Amino acid sequence: MSTAITEQAVSFIENVRFDDLSAEALRIGRRCMVDTLGVMLAGTSEHAVHILMDDAAEQGGRPDALLLAAGWQRVPAAMAARVLATAGHAHDWDDTQVSHDPAHVYGLLTHPSVPPLTAVLVMAQRLGGVDGRRFMLAFQTGFEVECKISEWMLPRHYRRGHHSSGTVGTFGAAAATAKLLGLKGEQLAHALGIAASFAAGIRASFGTMTKPLHVGRAAENGITAAMLAARGFTADPTVLDGPWGFFSVMGEGFDPAKIAQGFGRQLTIVDPGVSIKPYPSGILTHQSMDAMLKLVLDHDVKADEVKSIRFYAGKNILEPIRYPVAVNHLQAKFSMPALLCMILLKRRASHHEFMDSFVASASMQDLQRRTQVLGDAEIDARGYDLIRSRIEVDTQDGRTLVQWADERYRGGPMNPLSDADLEGKFRMCAEGALDAGAQAKLLEAVQGVESLTSAARLAELMVFDGRQPH
Repeated sequence: MSTAITEQAVSFIENVRFDDLSAEALRIGRRCMVDTLGVMLAGTSEHAVHILMDDAAEQGGRPDALLLAAGWQRVPAAMAARVLATAGHAHDWDDTQVSHDPAHVYGLLTHPSVPPLTAVLVMAQRLGGVDGRRFMLAFQTGFEVECKISEWMLPRHYRRGHHSSGTVGTFGAAAATAKLLGLKGEQLAHALGIAASFAAGIRASFGTMTKPLHVGRAAENGITAAMLAARGFTADPTVLDGPWGFFSVMGEGFDPAKIAQGFGRQLTIVDPGVSIKPYPSGILTHQSMDAMLKLVLDHDVKADEVKSIRFYAGKNILEPIRYPVAVNHLQAKFSMPALLCMILLKRRASHHEFMDSFVASASMQDLQRRTQVLGDAEIDARGYDLIRSRIEVDTQDGRTLVQWADERYRGGPMNPLSDADLEGKFRMCAEGALDAGAQAKLLEAVQGVESLTSAARLAELMVFDGRQPH
């Protein structure tokens, strides 16, 4: 079957113009930037990011771009991207693609903003002279290519163990970089071909430092792919198509009916949209965490009043959210017992709760061991277009409290975070990195990003030295 998907991607990347972006696309794009820059700053508190910073600083090299959280130190573009994008995904708090397909598996959908935003933030510094309109256009170009590839793939890609934000994210960074570099035709096709061979990330590393590194490598590899293509490096120019193409090899195919959507005819960032995460854990957990919070607050439940907890859900939650008892904060992001118990104990779950000392505490360990995670065939039968679950809490005085998750995901297009809530999340993320005044300057710059004469200004406004005590 001839699909010419790569040809379509090349045509879109080459021909899309700033004027093709609707006012709504620009509005949502700015919101995604606010959110993503915030979670990048929050990620600098993670030991994994410190290791990558030290590695980049030790290797050194061409001073292309600022090394996040290292003051004014500069390193080669791809290395700067590895650190920046890993920080962006370190808390698993970055935004998530939406799909209306009831047959879709949520884990197949990518975290779309970090790879292309990292690419344009780094390349704007390397290239110089990139204004805000070019910056926004390149970001949206990478975002669209990444999301459409993810949407069209068969769920087998995720089910067999690939991590989409690492694999498909590579295309987002490559497309964004290629747009800034002005690659065209065969050279642009080669950039995508190189990116396909670089695409990697397996779910076995969920709950470890390597999970966010998948996204760091996606940004690093996407930039490298486009820059090599610009130098004349070659690859298969039809890499998304055919029996040995990306779709077939990585996911055993794609949905032929979806290909007609095309790239850019309706930008994914607008429809079906993007979710901005209220909690720093896998998106599949958030409705259930909100449900637990509602149950706790409605009934004023205290942890010492709880005898046991039962959590019922379908395979779309139970397969990736896989730790029955989390012993550290990385595992807690993929452990329903840990997340539900966190809400019960603290009545919130911010990155301040995702600390190894708290997750390993006696109260958390005891409650997790009194929490059962159970498959529910009825929930599975309703499909995976929405995230559905039910919580039952048995109290010491003999009551059973029941709460179904609200299918209207808080943070998703049906129930979005307000601008005020988004700013609150940004400021919480930036706390400890930037003072209130610096936070305000960065927010102002993002809100007026299209009018910037130099988009590299955004990176400069993020400068702080995370190696020194705050």
